[in-house]
Amino acid sequence: MSDETHGPEQSTPVDPPSAASPIVGGTPSEDPDKSQRQTPWHLWVVGGIGLPWNAMGAFDYLMTQTENESYMANFTPEQLEFFYGFPTWLVAFWAIAVWGGLVGSVLLLMKKRLAAQVFLVSWVCMIVTAIHNFLITDGAEVMGPAGMAFTAVIFVFAGFEWLYSRAMTQRGVLS
Repeated sequence: MSDETHGPEQSTPVDPPSAASPIVGGTPSEDPDKSQRQTPWHLWVVGGIGLPWNAMGAFDYLMTQTENESYMANFTPEQLEFFYGFPTWLVAFWAIAVWGGLVGSVLLLMKKRLAAQVFLVSWVCMIVTAIHNFLITDGAEVMGPAGMAFTAVIFVFAGFEWLYSRAMTQRGVLS
């Protein structure tokens, strides 16, 4: 028996791995640059709103802590006494909340997954300050309905930033 009678062997050609399709774990995979999803337009909207929003919070913190006269002139004497009477531990939680929000916004715009963790820490610190200000002390009375409403907006937005950045991390948008 001769091999000449059978002709050339039929097989499916296999392309060798190339730079565009590297072998990972022994099997071809997609281009590693495409493994991270494209940035959705809404990330830029959330980050673009979050950055100045959180910068305002950091500005408010700085003006309050430095007791800036022109800035603090917008508050009643009772409110000033309330702000200036914060215990040191509360001021530390407030600082972490506002600066964490600002850093989280920058990290989100840089598409870094650390944004979700930073936003979570910031939000937890905000929860601690809200518990102190509105449940332990008379902050609700001192700040009035407008102050309570504004705090609620801050609280909701901070929670949204954490949930949003967590979702973008889970979807592979943030690395």
